[in-house]
Amino acid sequence: MPKTEVILTSNVVGLGAESDHVKVAAGYARNYLFPQGLAIPLTAANRRRLDALRQRRAEREAHELNTMTELAKGLQKMVLLLTVKTGDDGKMFGAITPGAIADEMKHQFDVAIDKKKIYLEHPLRTLGEHEVEFRLHQDVTAKLKVRIESTTPVSAPQAEAPAAEAREGAKSRFREGRYPRPVTKEKEKPVTAAKAEPKKERKPRVEKKEKAG
Repeated sequence: MPKTEVILTSNVVGLGAESDHVKVAAGYARNYLFPQGLAIPLTAANRRRLDALRQRRAEREAHELNTMTELAKGLQKMVLLLTVKTGDDGKMFGAITPGAIADEMKHQFDVAIDKKKIYLEHPLRTLGEHEVEFRLHQDVTAKLKVRIESTTPVSAPQAEAPAAEAREGAKSRFREGRYPRPVTKEKEKPVTAAKAEPKKERKPRVEKKEKAG
């Protein structure tokens, strides 16, 4: 396949940046780079444009560096909150990936970051706080705090279960007669007004003597 030399006029991922001389397939240059305004043929006339292209590239890279440096300072102060579903044992269903972090950065902070700039040794699979590295620029990195919380409702505490079981066990033993029932005092009946009146004294009987005949 024939090759041709071109001068890039814009940054082309995987190929180069402004003012770079690169060799590409002639068909690729003719059908894509030239029509899109991403490159120009390497000719004596076009070489004169190199200084202007290099100046534009330097300005762009300086702007990118400044922007990423400011973003890095902002990331150091942020805490990204992610909510996930977990099982009863607290283990997450699935994992947090760079793509999920990039999506939430856009949603929560309106910050658009290429997921390729988010570095994870492995996806996040545990609840709590994590530090995630952002490789924003070849000269700029930053750390972002990511807090992962569960949306699964916490089950009721089990501390009452043993006490409830003990109470039920005691009731069943009382029913079976294995323990005597506690003796309860009878409530004293109130004394009515009638009973509270003092008894009337009975007069002694006087026996009559019989008359002598």
